[in-house]
Amino acid sequence: MDPTPHGPFLVALDGQLTPVGRPALRFAWRGRGCEAVVSAGHITLAAQAGAVPYTIDRAALRPAAFAALEALPAELPEGWRLRLLPDHRVRLEHAMELEGTTTATALVSAMVGFALALDPYLDRLESAGMEAGIVKT
Repeated sequence: MDPTPHGPFLVALDGQLTPVGRPALRFAWRGRGCEAVVSAGHITLAAQAGAVPYTIDRAALRPAAFAALEALPAELPEGWRLRLLPDHRVRLEHAMELEGTTTATALVSAMVGFALALDPYLDRLESAGMEAGIVKT
């Protein structure tokens, strides 16, 4: 029997998911927007981890925020990446291969593992004065 289309996936009888295009699953963790982009056998996970305080709002916190951003990449696990976006948001990313068959359980497991692994880095960024990534406009 052919796989059944379900949203952005084709689902086989054994539960194996085949992405159609590049589907993204969005979720929140500790008040931060997160995203899981799925491709064949791979998943890229990302979180808006914080935001560097603007000079006009909290200038005194900026040195600590930039010091944390400078130190953090050396502490991240292999395959993780920290990006400072032009609007001052800080994004943590992790790309990984999905082991075995790509199923809904494998996707949720990868998302939960990523969220739990984020915690110490989110704590570190918060202690350096970075909020949950809400950018004031």
